[in-house]
Amino acid sequence: MPVSLSEKTTEVPERLTVGFISLLRSLEVNVPIGSAIVFQQALGKVGVGKRENVYWAGRTTLIVDPEDIPIYEYAFQVFWEGLIGLPEEDLLSHRAMTLVTDDGSTGEEDISEQSEDGREVINLRYSPSEILREKDFAQYTSEELSEAYELMKKMGLLGGLRQSRRKIASKRKSPHPDLRRTIRSSLRTDGEPVRQQFFETGDRQRRVVFLLDVSGSMESYSRALLRFVQAAVVGRRQVEVFTLGTRLTRITRELSSRNLDRAVTASSNAVQDWSGGTQLGETLRKFNNEWGQRGIARGSTVVILSDGWDRGDTSVMSEQMHRLKKVSHQIIWVNPLKASPGYEPLAQGMAAALPYIDRFLEGHSLNSLSDLAQALSE
Repeated sequence: MPVSLSEKTTEVPERLTVGFISLLRSLEVNVPIGSAIVFQQALGKVGVGKRENVYWAGRTTLIVDPEDIPIYEYAFQVFWEGLIGLPEEDLLSHRAMTLVTDDGSTGEEDISEQSEDGREVINLRYSPSEILREKDFAQYTSEELSEAYELMKKMGLLGGLRQSRRKIASKRKSPHPDLRRTIRSSLRTDGEPVRQQFFETGDRQRRVVFLLDVSGSMESYSRALLRFVQAAVVGRRQVEVFTLGTRLTRITRELSSRNLDRAVTASSNAVQDWSGGTQLGETLRKFNNEWGQRGIARGSTVVILSDGWDRGDTSVMSEQMHRLKKVSHQIIWVNPLKASPGYEPLAQGMAAALPYIDRFLEGHSLNSLSDLAQALSE
């Protein structure tokens, strides 16, 4: 993939930054997208005319772990040394780059070679995990699902706090004096309450309830979303999982196994209506009657993972969403179809539920699930 350097040195082509960052990632240096954008902006300010400017622009924006500095210096020498400080006419030349897939090699082999006309050719490798983050779940293979599950476990899933009734000691002055601790501390000063003690309200994790649509229209996405939900169950407390189809099924216990294959098999055996029809309104009614009013949904964040297709009565769907809204902290609807070009929530179940939804998110890729994890942590 030839990279033209005909632009002025102060107008750095994006292909240069993309090529350098791809080289770093091929050497297993973690470079977030935000860092790549800042690096591009920094080069736009300092240009590529001086080695020190380019070196420190990349060093300060792309490198987080000090152990990656030797790798960065090696990649910098391979990629940039032949470009920096050259006269303007020499910058009009092309540097050939070959983009190949990462086949699991250790990276010890040389990544640069000579072309037939004597020019240096750089072989860049990309990480499949970067491709998986944007790829639609419907196009995943079994091997990609396994790799995606490992990435899901690293998302730092599900923060979110709520006020607790339990009081905790406060190091700052508050409207709530702690008489017991004040009297106890006064014993050290001959009964004089020299220092007044206070308490404040503590926090605890907010419960998250997942309602996963396993109907036939969600079949291409439910297998990936089930893995995301299982990672959430084993990754933190206060998580409940139910499946929605023609009936309601609680599968929290089945997904609690840290062995993914065992958890998926157990949940598949427990769900009798997998890839069947859809009666979202009726299954939500059953959830509200049997679980929501008993306290599971009260004050919780409810996440509905569904495309919104419903064969039932829309008035039932609207009524049950209204009931759920009254007892929950917030309702997040994750719809894989939302990422489709020109999508509009015209499905009758989706249209009936939309007025009661706090956040409407995509759910077709790893990046969209990262947005969901972030939303749950806010």
